[in-house]
Amino acid sequence: MSDPNAPDTAQLMEQILYEVKRVVVGQDRFLERVMVAMLAQGHLLVEGVPGLAKTLTVKTLAEVVQGRFKRIQFTPDLVPADLVGTRIYNQKTGDFSTSLGPVFANLLLADEINRAPAKVQSALLEVMQERQVTIAGESHKVPSPFLVMATQNPIETEGTYPLPEAQVDRFMMKVLVDYPTDEEEFVIVERVTGPAVQVQAVATTEQLAALQAQCRAVYVDPSLVQYAVKLVSATRTPDKHGIKDMARLITYGASPRATIGLVEGARALALLRGRSYALPEDMADLVPDVLRHRIVLSYEGISEGLSPDALVQRIMAAVKPPAKPLEHEKRVA
Repeated sequence: MSDPNAPDTAQLMEQILYEVKRVVVGQDRFLERVMVAMLAQGHLLVEGVPGLAKTLTVKTLAEVVQGRFKRIQFTPDLVPADLVGTRIYNQKTGDFSTSLGPVFANLLLADEINRAPAKVQSALLEVMQERQVTIAGESHKVPSPFLVMATQNPIETEGTYPLPEAQVDRFMMKVLVDYPTDEEEFVIVERVTGPAVQVQAVATTEQLAALQAQCRAVYVDPSLVQYAVKLVSATRTPDKHGIKDMARLITYGASPRATIGLVEGARALALLRGRSYALPEDMADLVPDVLRHRIVLSYEGISEGLSPDALVQRIMAAVKPPAKPLEHEKRVA
């Protein structure tokens, strides 16, 4: 059963991606994950070395959807007020006024989040969850839609404050961004050293909010939800899923937030692919991104040189996707 609005949605998404890709070369998978997070109203944690167009991607996307973009460079001397805002005393009037911080944006880039101390990280993670900040007892809602993309630099750990596992769980996905291919790098150099490309605004934040609402209406079969539950459960109790030897390698598994992230992500990916229903492959594509930052390896796992990604692959091999026909296929038949 097809959604009559699907072609219009697919066309709008295609226009947004086309405009962004006029500036950003390659990074298709990363860009797709940014779009998934935006549609599913989640947040992204991105790991990659500097210079891989992470900032450029989010900034360009903000221009294309006419949203407000802000970038915060996290440093050890930041305080929470630098993010959320503060009260300012006006000497002339004798009154206090509220100055809102840079978190009041549609797309917020938190650059090198692990460089700031825990209290600053907590201030950001609170606004991610509550979508509002409280200054001097007064609550202020952040604009909608609201997407936080936090970056981590994997090659430099001196002077950093690792995100606690419980806080990392607030991020819907953790995406690894790699170097471009030689061909892509050639095009990057040509574009950067050539005339500047002006992107066109092809959507509005209101249209984006409508797409988010449409994403929530994408059909997810109960067997697919059960698949998500089994995948996440296998990170906590691997012995129940026929992978007993993995129990000694994992200290903590993923929380129910991961299950919700898989279902919401599968919906968003289905919408991006022009469908009004999710398929097992939509969910399977997102499993590594949703689980990799939620699995905490034990000392044995670390000493054996394993990565969370390697364990996720073993879980996916043990937990098979639903084989029975999905409900939408039954209805078509």
